[in-house]
Order: sequence, then structure tokens, then C-alpha cells
Amino acid sequence: MRQTVTLTLDSKVQSDSKRLLHSLIMLSLLLVASVGLSLCLGSFPTSFTQVLHALAAPQSSDITFIIWELRLPRILLAILVGAALAIAGAILQSIVRNPLASPDVIGITSGAALAAVLFLALLSTTLSIHWLPVAAMLGALVSALLVVSLAWKGGISPSRMVLVGIGLAAAMGAGTTLLIVISDDSAAMTAYVWLTGSLYAAQWDDVRGLLPWLVIAVPISLAFARHADAMALGDAVAEGLGVAILRSRLVLLACSVALAGAAVAFAGGLSFVGLIAPHLAARLVGRNMARLVPASALVGALIVLYADLLGRVAFLPKDLPAGIFVAGIGAPFFVYLLHRSRARF
Repeated sequence: MRQTVTLTLDSKVQSDSKRLLHSLIMLSLLLVASVGLSLCLGSFPTSFTQVLHALAAPQSSDITFIIWELRLPRILLAILVGAALAIAGAILQSIVRNPLASPDVIGITSGAALAAVLFLALLSTTLSIHWLPVAAMLGALVSALLVVSLAWKGGISPSRMVLVGIGLAAAMGAGTTLLIVISDDSAAMTAYVWLTGSLYAAQWDDVRGLLPWLVIAVPISLAFARHADAMALGDAVAEGLGVAILRSRLVLLACSVALAGAAVAFAGGLSFVGLIAPHLAARLVGRNMARLVPASALVGALIVLYADLLGRVAFLPKDLPAGIFVAGIGAPFFVYLLHRSRARF
């Protein structure tokens, strides 16, 4: 009997591993193909052969500037932003134990947006625009600290965190709107485009600025993946399994804030990516955090990449913010999740 159970478990583990490997390979191949498509499309159409030549021998290509300085950094930034927001959402949904949780819901994005608009309205004339990502990340950090402090009552309750986050996000959204209204036209227009979420004029410095946050936060998230899985079963179960709940929740929350804050800092207010991507990834690989993190990253990268591609080519000669298309998909998806989860609330 024991041998039969062992064989059944081994078979299930092997099946899950094959499912994970197959899903990651398919998503990776789709992402590579999507990058190739994005490099070929734009206001100046280029063939796949021209793109390959520009990548392999940039010194002898006529479209080197278009590929290496305009399209490639924008594509890579879209991938990194999508991955960061998706992983941040996956972490939050696990530690908060709420399928509707995302960086938008608990106020991280709102804090970054308020700080960014405050910078554009009051400091853009005295400080370089390159300080904007720093301001946005500080805003995300301050927002997260406020959520933790206001939700603290002998520890952090997931339900309190969500309620405080929703209220804080609403207050910060009102402050952001007020700043836009009282700002001059130039600052207000820049803030509005930034809030919508745009990868326009992405540069290699943006890619280099965002990449380290993923390099640091993702391994930490994976190291605490088992803790997140235990907490998803409830605090009592996690304590019984020997998980240091408070420490694990704070570490994972810090990773989520770092990833979401950095992504918003470099790409603006891209909503719903952190909500959609983990759910789609979970359908492929399940809710195990160690599997969900890489799958969510790939799905999030695809979402933002295609949203930005649509913004670049669908309405030429206009270049629309990627956030418009993400929100167009995310809002109905949010309503669907709310309807499906109505029995839980």
C-alpha cells in the first residue's frame, strides 16, 4: 500500500514537472517570437532579414539606430516591466490570500504615482527629469510603509492590509488628481501620459536601471516561495509548519514593493498587469509559488510587450500609451474575478 502511494506521488511530481517545463518552454518561445515581431514592426517597417543583419552587424546596417536605440531598449523595458509587475502581483495574492490583490489594490502604484506627479508639478523645473524614477520609487516605499503601519495590530492581518490599501489608494488618487488640476499645462500633460503608462522614448539607461531590482528581488522571492505557499493555507497552518510568518510576510512584501515600485518608476502607471498575469500563469502551472514566479514573469512580459506593440503600430502615426490597452483588458478581467469570487465576500 505504501509503495503504491509513493509511486502515485512520484508520478504526480513528474507530471507536474513536465507540465511546468512544457509551459515555460512554450511561453519562452512565444516571447522570443514576439520580440522578433516587435523588432520588425513600427512606423518604419523593416524585414526580418534586415533586423537580423542589424543585430549581427550593426556597423554595416542602415537601420542600426532604429533597432538598437529605438526599438530594442523599448522592447526589453516592456519585458522587464511586465515581469516585475506580474511577480509583484503573484507575491501579493499569495501573502494576502486574495485573488483580487495586486500592487494597484494595496496602494503601491498610487503612492508611486502621487510622488511622480508631485515631482513633475513642483520639482521638474529645478531637478532633472532623470530623478523621476527615484521619486516614484520613494513614493511606492512610503505608501507600503503606511499600509504596514496602519494595518499593524500585533502583526499584519491580510484583510486589514487590503482594506487599508484600498483606502490609502483612494486618498492618494485624489491627491494625484488635485496636483494635476493645479499644475501648469505642460506638467499636467506629462503627468497624465505618465499615469496612463507609457514606454515611449525608452532608453538603455532605463533597462539598466530596472534590471538590478529584478536580479535582487526575484531570487529572494524564490527563496521564500515555500513560506508563501504555507501562508496561503492560513496563518495557523503556516505556524504549525514552523514558518516565521511576520518575517516572511515582510520580506515578501518588500520584494513586491521593490518590483512594483521600480516598474512603475520606469514605465508609469500600468494597471492590472499584476492582477491578470498571475491568474493566467496559475492556469498553466498551478499556484505553487516557485512555479508561479517564472510563469507569471513570462506572461506579464508578453502582456506589456503586446500592449506596447499595439500602441506603436495600431494607430500610426500616433504612439499610444501601453496602459490604455492593458486597462482595456484588465478592467473586464477584474470584474470577472470579482463576480467569480462573490461568494467569498
